[in-house]
Amino acid sequence: MTKTTGAVGDPPYRRIVAAIRRSIADGELAPGDRVPSTRQIAADWGVALATATKALTTLRLEGLVEARPRIGTVVAGTAPAAPARRRPAPAPDPEQELGLDRIVRTAIDIADAEGLAALSMRGVAARLGVAPMSTYRYVPSKEDLVLYMADAAFGEESPYRSDAPGDWRTRVEMGARTLWGLYRKHPWLAQLSSLTRPLLVPNLMVHGEWVLGALDGHGLDPTALFDIHVLIYSHVQGLAVHLEMEAHAEAVTGQSEDQWMDSHAPTLRGLVESGRFPTFAKVVGSFENGYDLRLDALFEFGLKALLDGLTPIIEGREPVA
Repeated sequence: MTKTTGAVGDPPYRRIVAAIRRSIADGELAPGDRVPSTRQIAADWGVALATATKALTTLRLEGLVEARPRIGTVVAGTAPAAPARRRPAPAPDPEQELGLDRIVRTAIDIADAEGLAALSMRGVAARLGVAPMSTYRYVPSKEDLVLYMADAAFGEESPYRSDAPGDWRTRVEMGARTLWGLYRKHPWLAQLSSLTRPLLVPNLMVHGEWVLGALDGHGLDPTALFDIHVLIYSHVQGLAVHLEMEAHAEAVTGQSEDQWMDSHAPTLRGLVESGRFPTFAKVVGSFENGYDLRLDALFEFGLKALLDGLTPIIEGREPVA
C-alpha cells in the first residue's frame, strides 16, 4: 500500500526523506540499522526507482545514512538519535481515507483557486498526498472528474420547494439568482458547456426543472416554454463566463481589470478622438469617472429587462411569433 507523510503537495521524494528522517530522530532506526532499499521504497511508496534513489541520495548528503559494502544503506553512526519512546499512533493513511467525494471536493478547491486549466488528475493526487494513479480507481479520466465536479457544485444550492409561495416571476427570479450565485462561487462552471451542447448532470437539471415548472401552466406551447427557459439560462451563463475569463486574464497578464484599462488608455483615446465613432465618443465622454463594469448589477438589470419583456407572452397578453 502506498505510504504518505510530510506536507501535502511536497514532491514524493521529500515526503520519503521526511519519513525516514523522522524514524531516525525518534529512535526507531538506530545507527547501523538498515534503511529500506530503493526497491523496497519504490514498492512501499508507489514511486519510481529514480524517486527512491533521489530520496536516499538526499539522506546521504545530509549525513543521516551511509552506504556499506555487502550490507546496503544504513543509518550513519553520527546520525542524531532520540531516546527510545513509545511510538505514536500512526497518522491516518490518506489512501485508506480516499474516496470519490474527497477527490471531487479537492478538485473543486483547485479549480476555484487556480481555474479549470490548472486541474489535472496528477495535481489532485498530489494535493491529497496519494500516489498519482490512486485517483483513477474512483474516476477514470479528467473529463469524468469535471462532470462529477459540476454535479457537486450545482448541488450545493437548491432552495426550491414544491410549496414555495410566489408567482411564476418570483420563482424564475429565485432560480436565476441561485444559478448566478453558484457561478459566482465557482466561475469555472460557466465554461463547461454551450447552449448547443448542454451539460447533462442531475443537479443542473434541478435548477432547470424549477424554472420550467414556474413557466408551466400558462398556456405556452412546449417550444415557446422551452425557448423562454433557454433565454433565461443563457442570460445567467452568458454573463457568468466572463468571471472565469477575467480571472484567467489577470493571472496571465498580472494586471487587474483597472490596470489593463489604464495600459490601453492611449488606444481607447485614439478611437474616441478619431471622429469615426461619434455616439461612442459622446457616451464615453459623459462619464465623470469612467465606466464601471459591474457584472452583478448587469445581471439584475438584464434579468428585469428580460422578464419585463416576457411577461405579456407568459401571461397570455401577447401571442408568440
